[in-house]
Amino acid sequence: MTVAVVVAGGPKEEIVLNDFLFAHEEVFYVGADHGAIVLMEAGIKPHAAVGDFDSLTQEEWHQIGQYVEDIEDFQAEKNETDTELAILKALESSPERIYITGVTGGRLDHYESNLHTLYRLQKEYPHVEMYIINKLNCLSFLNAGMNEIRNDSFYKYLSFYPFGENVENMTLRGVKYETTDLDMPIGSGRFTSNEFVEEVATATFSKGTCLMIRSKDE
Repeated sequence: MTVAVVVAGGPKEEIVLNDFLFAHEEVFYVGADHGAIVLMEAGIKPHAAVGDFDSLTQEEWHQIGQYVEDIEDFQAEKNETDTELAILKALESSPERIYITGVTGGRLDHYESNLHTLYRLQKEYPHVEMYIINKLNCLSFLNAGMNEIRNDSFYKYLSFYPFGENVENMTLRGVKYETTDLDMPIGSGRFTSNEFVEEVATATFSKGTCLMIRSKDE
């Protein structure tokens, strides 16, 4: 499996760089702005660095120029965020899966922007699995139809929320709290904190887009 990892410059305590995610033969690393420095500090050479790099010191910028071969430097005044540009760069590697980390802490407007970017790009590239991750959570979007969700030892809980529009006829199987053809109106918290009882759970619905959050406790 070809995997791309996008690292942004969020708080270091939320950035995930460990064997749980990256035990893959092929990994394409992209640093979004200061995320390139985060990767290098972790001993990982980015395949690409993307952004306006306005958060870097002169020394850090020199370091990126010295060690990263593919650098795309943008003006600060642009329509896309650094993270969006980095995800688009990651898509050039034709990955089957993209992990995005370093985007959920700090400023809430940045987090909201990244969440909506993921929502839009997941619709544009339905063949690529995309995930926002931090130390305790994994966020992804499910489209209408049947979605298989595999259990693992890392995340204990899974929750579902309608995003952008109501979700209709949600049926959950293989979880502690199963449902059959229940609608999920915008603003509903009814589908929070479910748990696996089978190795593979399914979430099936007829209309809408669902935000799935998989979580664990500290």
